[in-house]
Amino acid sequence: MKIDSAISFTQDNKAVLLEKRIRLLELIEQYGSLSKAAKEVPLSYKAAWDAIDAMNNLAGEPLVIGTTGGSGGGGSMLSAYGKEVLHTYRVVAAKHQQFLASLNETLGASPNLDKNLATIQRISMKLSARNQLACSVTDIKVGAVNSEIVLQTRSGTRLVSIITNDSVERLSLKKGSDVIAIFKANAVLIAKDSTMKISARNQLSGKIVALTQGSVNAELTVSVGDDSVTASITLDALNELSLATGDSVTAIIKASSIILGV
Repeated sequence: MKIDSAISFTQDNKAVLLEKRIRLLELIEQYGSLSKAAKEVPLSYKAAWDAIDAMNNLAGEPLVIGTTGGSGGGGSMLSAYGKEVLHTYRVVAAKHQQFLASLNETLGASPNLDKNLATIQRISMKLSARNQLACSVTDIKVGAVNSEIVLQTRSGTRLVSIITNDSVERLSLKKGSDVIAIFKANAVLIAKDSTMKISARNQLSGKIVALTQGSVNAELTVSVGDDSVTASITLDALNELSLATGDSVTAIIKASSIILGV
């Protein structure tokens, strides 16, 4: 794993120049034609026109201007300011690449680089789902449409997720891959009777370590080894099961409710 990043510019907290827009400016400079530039980016003509309009408005003065006449009946070209901006971007991009190369060279000597970067990547993820468990893939069973992904959490708990074969390919999953198992709190069912027979593949035994009651629902945190699972259940269910902090329970999650992130 290595560190990489894209360059963007902002003005008044709004994105002005993104790499695709820079590419559009470069191609307009090369071809003198918005339609040819848009086709190569690729963008639709309307999307390219809208991008130019947005850049011109946000930049304070036009970056691209229209031309009239000539055998082609006119076209588009960079203004003097547009050329200046593009030159500045190229200088910044070159320095940016030099910085990244130096940073990767410096960090390359670290024996735990991949592990540390993966941890930073995981803790930087912003998701609405409350449950995000670091796992490794121990098995993949491919079906006609879906695949069954067998996972192991850091505490050794076994989880099963069912995702499409396309998703397996897109995420480049294989045995040993590190993934994040993601599922919503309302996808977690809570049972007090560990002997009951149910069809759900994931049944995690643990203890309630936190319980918060709202006006309609209650939120439970269940400790499962070194991991914790959050469940959102109704107050009726809470009272019916007589749940309290310290109770031993089983957290139940359908395999289809667990999505994977890498």
